Amino acid sequence: MAVKLKTAYSEKNIKQMGGAIMNVRDVRTAEDAKKIVIERDVKSIKIAVSDIDGILRGKYISRDKFLSALEGNIAFCDVVLGWDMHDELYENTVFTGWHTAYPDADIELIYDSCREAPFEDNVLFFLAEFVGRAGAVCPRNLLGRVMDKAKNMGYGVTSAYEFEFFVFDETPHSVRDKNYRDLTNFTPGNFGYSVLRSSVHNELYHEILEMCRDMDMEIEGLHTETGPGVLEAALKYDAAMNSADKAILFKTFIKTLAQRNGLMATFMAKWSVDYPGQSGHIHISLQDENGGGVFYDKSKPDNISDEMRWFIGGQQKLMPELLAMVASNINSYARLVPGHWAPTDATWGVENRTCALRTIGGSENSTRVEYRISASDINPYIAGAAAIGSGLWGIENKIEPTEPIAGNAYDLTMPPEFTLPSTLDVASEKLKTSEIAKELFGDEFIDHYSRTRDWEVLEARKAVTDWQLQRYFEII
Repeated sequence: MAVKLKTAYSEKNIKQMGGAIMNVRDVRTAEDAKKIVIERDVKSIKIAVSDIDGILRGKYISRDKFLSALEGNIAFCDVVLGWDMHDELYENTVFTGWHTAYPDADIELIYDSCREAPFEDNVLFFLAEFVGRAGAVCPRNLLGRVMDKAKNMGYGVTSAYEFEFFVFDETPHSVRDKNYRDLTNFTPGNFGYSVLRSSVHNELYHEILEMCRDMDMEIEGLHTETGPGVLEAALKYDAAMNSADKAILFKTFIKTLAQRNGLMATFMAKWSVDYPGQSGHIHISLQDENGGGVFYDKSKPDNISDEMRWFIGGQQKLMPELLAMVASNINSYARLVPGHWAPTDATWGVENRTCALRTIGGSENSTRVEYRISASDINPYIAGAAAIGSGLWGIENKIEPTEPIAGNAYDLTMPPEFTLPSTLDVASEKLKTSEIAKELFGDEFIDHYSRTRDWEVLEARKAVTDWQLQRYFEII
């Protein structure tokens, strides 16, 4: 049964009230935050930060606590950056662990992230990020440092994320009871871009569209993809930090909406060997100080400017070294196999979906790079930092890419330096030994992050898989 969204102060209602109540998306400062809480008589506020895996960790705080924090500070235990997605403490990290006694770490509220918490009456929602010492390993803070670099180079950055996700007629209890096998997909069969499916189940589609509009993370396109119960949503472009905020909110609240409807959504890179993986592509463009498109030059081949070519060159050259920041999980590498709409080498081409980097032309404002190596399992802040940071490095150093690939990139053998790691352990080793990565993102971040990926590898090695049982149980 569909769940009705709750929005106590929608834009329409505010207009009907003569604009007397501040709109949540107009909050920019601590004073604005105080004003809106008092005006709306808000009793509870929800705040959240991103952990290393891109999972929002948060809590409700009272009105008094929130107003007090606006004049002082607020903190989260730094264990949020010191455990994995299942709350298992990292035993191999230096930044935090039992040896540091898990102290509180200061966070800063992101005032312009203020939204109405969906499905809740008169509850405000704010994103936050770690600052101070913890800021060095905070995913959102990392992307912020990349944005500062772009600004210092004279560029603005816009981006847009698009996600594929499978929907199941299951619950968190039922998937565990079934041990994640024989799951019932929301719809059967392969019906990409199906008008039939979106018409039969239009209530769910409209709930998704409405929720995303209400939360100011508007969807430009929503449709079925090929596979049973798989959807794809393309979020509207925005300034890169806003775009990453919207991406992490989208993933969180799509899963929330699904579960409130008795369904489940997964953003795993590849949940089944029977279907292609789930992409999480990032579209990126640069603007100059006057807002003009940097990537467009009609005097150049394919209208690709020098800056765009160098940007692609940096992304291509560093992709093997930074892959662990993008393909961040063991499962990520199950997607990166030939012939399944996911690249296996650091390749690029003009309007070529078999490549890791696809240039998309058109007007000055629409020319962009699509970073296609990323899957739906990304942490948007960390993957965004890798995709944008490597491109800026390319411009700084005028890195020339290879010749663009026409036709099927899977049929080509690329030079070894463009071969992507095929497992997380190899990718993590490349990242931790990359001097350029340390230069771009800081020694502390690279050390901490690569250790967390090593932890993921160690956890995976403990598993006895179905494949191992089927292969060895009887015959060995």
